[in-house]
Amino acid sequence: MSDGLLIVSEEVCAKVVDRASAFTAVENVFGAMARNDAYNFPVIREAIGYADALYGFKSGFDRAGKSLGVKSGGYWPGNMDKGLTNHQSTVFLFDPDTGQLQALVGGNYLTAVRTAASSSVSIAHLARKDSKVLGMVGAGHQSTFQLRAAAEQRDFEKVIAWNPHPEMLPRLGAVAAELGLPFEAVEREQLGAEADVIITITSAFEPLLKKEWIKPGTHIACMGTDTKGKQEVAADLVSSASVFTDEVAQSISIGEAQHAFASGAVTEASITPIGKVINGDHPGRASDQEITLFDGTGVGLQDLAVAKVAAQLAQEQGLASVVTL
Repeated sequence: MSDGLLIVSEEVCAKVVDRASAFTAVENVFGAMARNDAYNFPVIREAIGYADALYGFKSGFDRAGKSLGVKSGGYWPGNMDKGLTNHQSTVFLFDPDTGQLQALVGGNYLTAVRTAASSSVSIAHLARKDSKVLGMVGAGHQSTFQLRAAAEQRDFEKVIAWNPHPEMLPRLGAVAAELGLPFEAVEREQLGAEADVIITITSAFEPLLKKEWIKPGTHIACMGTDTKGKQEVAADLVSSASVFTDEVAQSISIGEAQHAFASGAVTEASITPIGKVINGDHPGRASDQEITLFDGTGVGLQDLAVAKVAAQLAQEQGLASVVTL
């Protein structure tokens, strides 16, 4: 990278990091984590007692990819009314050889694209090859990123969706139309009965999907639960599925598996890092009848991986600002 400090704006991140490069970066870092070549540091995430905001830090070091840094930011639920995205963050990248600050990279677009990349990695490695119906639970800012990324992983023939605020569903319908896919707003029971792949991307604190609604062979990517107390699907659905995750420690503490783990219905040993599937050390899906569930808690290494790609591409293309320290 440059000898100076790179500043990579949100606009530049959106220009240089596409879905393919985000997918590769996230897949590689999941594999590195499973090989113990990369590790996340403990997460700090707190309610600050102001503006109903959650704020914190995610950080880590990828020895294989030479990424060292921290993402600082959180969730401001009132931002949509101000014309801003609810998730706000910045990634700080450091030189692992010297500790010097290398780059400041906008984290809002990258958070959305890396979250979508992680669910699409799970679909690529765990969903049935003949999956035809994609179910979306949630229609917020990140849902459109999820839909576009997922649609590239299987030959879906239809998109069905449910959201607690149905007036938000047309944004997903518009993306489905862009992709040439029929779209239907449905109730949750119908979504569970029809969908071969389900992505949940909400900020719910209660189960939105019940075990009895889900048909055999479904792959579920739970992408919204990243804080203690959050929950998107019933705990007995988690305990009955084959569970994969980005990081087991986060899965059982702040991820979708936290509730099933707390009750003793799942153990750490029963949850598989998806990096093991990527590396070929675990077969992944065992049968077409198996329900697989990916607990996408969101790890700092994902942010560092895509931020490093953004910084490198922005510098190569002359789009980054450089500040001399």
